[in-house]
Amino acid sequence: MTDTLSFLRRWQRASLAALAAAAFTAAVPALAADAATEKKDPPKWDVNAPPGPGHEVKIDTRTGSWMSLDVSPDGKEVVFDLLGDLYTVPIGGGEAKALTTGVAWDMQPRYSPNGRWIAFTSDRGGGDNIWVMDRDGRNAHAVSKETFRLLNQPTWSPDSQYIVARKHFVAQRSLGAGEMWMYHRAGGDGVQLTKKRNDQKDTNEPAFSPDGRYLYFSDDTTPGPYFEYNRDANGQIFVIQRLDLQKGDTRPFVTGPGGSIRPTPSPDGRSLAFLRRVRNHTVLYVMDLESGREVALYDGLERDMQESWSIQGLYPAMAWTPDNRSIVFWAQGGLHRIDVGSKAVSGIPFHVEATRRVSEAVRFPVDVAPKTFDVKMLRWVTTSPAGDKVAFEALGKIWIRDLKGGEPRRLTQQSDHFELAPSWSRDGRSIVFATWSDADLGSLRVAPATGGEGRAVTAKPGHYVNPSFSPDGSRIVYEAVSDGRMTSGLWSRDPGVYVIPAKGGEPVLITRDGEHPQFGASGDRVFFTTAEGEHKTGLHSANLAGEDERTHFTSTFAAAFSVSPDEKWVAWNERFNAYITPFIRTGKPVELAPDGHAQPIAKVTREVGDYIHWSGDGRTLLWSEGPELFRRDLKDA
Repeated sequence: MTDTLSFLRRWQRASLAALAAAAFTAAVPALAADAATEKKDPPKWDVNAPPGPGHEVKIDTRTGSWMSLDVSPDGKEVVFDLLGDLYTVPIGGGEAKALTTGVAWDMQPRYSPNGRWIAFTSDRGGGDNIWVMDRDGRNAHAVSKETFRLLNQPTWSPDSQYIVARKHFVAQRSLGAGEMWMYHRAGGDGVQLTKKRNDQKDTNEPAFSPDGRYLYFSDDTTPGPYFEYNRDANGQIFVIQRLDLQKGDTRPFVTGPGGSIRPTPSPDGRSLAFLRRVRNHTVLYVMDLESGREVALYDGLERDMQESWSIQGLYPAMAWTPDNRSIVFWAQGGLHRIDVGSKAVSGIPFHVEATRRVSEAVRFPVDVAPKTFDVKMLRWVTTSPAGDKVAFEALGKIWIRDLKGGEPRRLTQQSDHFELAPSWSRDGRSIVFATWSDADLGSLRVAPATGGEGRAVTAKPGHYVNPSFSPDGSRIVYEAVSDGRMTSGLWSRDPGVYVIPAKGGEPVLITRDGEHPQFGASGDRVFFTTAEGEHKTGLHSANLAGEDERTHFTSTFAAAFSVSPDEKWVAWNERFNAYITPFIRTGKPVELAPDGHAQPIAKVTREVGDYIHWSGDGRTLLWSEGPELFRRDLKDA
């Protein structure tokens, strides 16, 4: 059972002016709930009936923002989304008729080719999924039922039996990449059509060719594994790909400067409408599919989203009229129709008069500059080797507290610089830490654990983090980093992991690429974490001269490793949870994963664990969560 050391369950009224000590309660084990107590399931969340006060707001508008649309197969009406509801309006314009209402956000409507149904994206089931309803808005039901890999941008197959939509994938960044998945209109888990190239390059805007053989979609083809903001859209970010659904191969179909997005085939299959960036304008083009000739039709569109994230498309959906003569699109707040032959543009006026429910904002009075406040987040939490004290950083200062009780106390009394990243010596007598001052930059200092101003170890200013003593206390390994863009760029040209005598002296570079350095059982090798590629990290070690580097473990999504003092165990943090495994030596890298079976692996944390570290005897793993310290003995793991 996990012991909860609630060391800051109440970070009692720390004075900002004096940085006074905050108290935390003594260790109190969590008590199991009475087995006789009946647990009631929480009420099921209903998107259309949110709890709390709210009120109705009247909507009376003839314009709208970022409206996706479609033209009915008979050419008589246009369906569009506006503020989370779906509407239809006659092709010539007029009063809009609501198909959906309520708090749920409905968008991206598409008519089935047989004219019987409308597919759309909705969160009414609790997350974005693909829904289908009758053309008049009745009998809405979910086609997909994803709870995490959510979907949007539906498009129908020509036989009206299947729907292809974009499925959203995330990894280290919340706005990730897309894949095309196909679902039968009756439901099911779907069939994967495309595979994301990596976790940060997007794929969007699927569209079937009228004969059903091809699927067009826009695809970010820029090099490298990472998404970058503010890219040059007049170069080539997105291209239109074409997937052959008979042969299974995909190839770039529309390329060139300005990119190509929002593929929209004509009903006769002879033309493809798409958008491209030309200077500062998003321009509507039409390509003749037989000859490949591209013609620019209209440059009055709104700016597309090629420079930014695009998980719901790069521009609102547009549509051809059934006679292949016109294209209907949204721009400048309204619906428009352009004659492809003459390039003449006319408006499709609409009027929406409705209401929207708006929930009242939850507001709390906040004193901007209180004399005292509760500190609820501690950093660099680390326990003494004997397990009787804990050091941590809060409010830019290092504090020490006895785990049996008592008030936290400052390690030093100085006010010239910030203090960060404390680490105990193995005998528990000293603490090494880093400092920072905008005027003087940073240093490494060693202070007695009983308190004191400490002495500087480094002779030159720099950007220092994560120092750690060798087992005998004679050396300190640390990480030198570059400036953080918000700090000075001086003394930051040589980042890497270094080792320096604890009494001061000349630092020796161990590696340029490592971080989180630490010693194990001996003082002749330094362990450090490295990036092994996209989303992959490794635990390496090297001798004090930076030679004989070895890779011990690799992991996908691991954020940090912690080697036990006796080098018998290694812990790592992955997706906010901590895991442990024996330190196996095979001469080759050992792959670690929470569900690995090659060696014993145990999840130690219940929900989340940060600043993982070991007790002095290597028998207990400790970690923090906000203002609380937790521990678990190996025998219980």
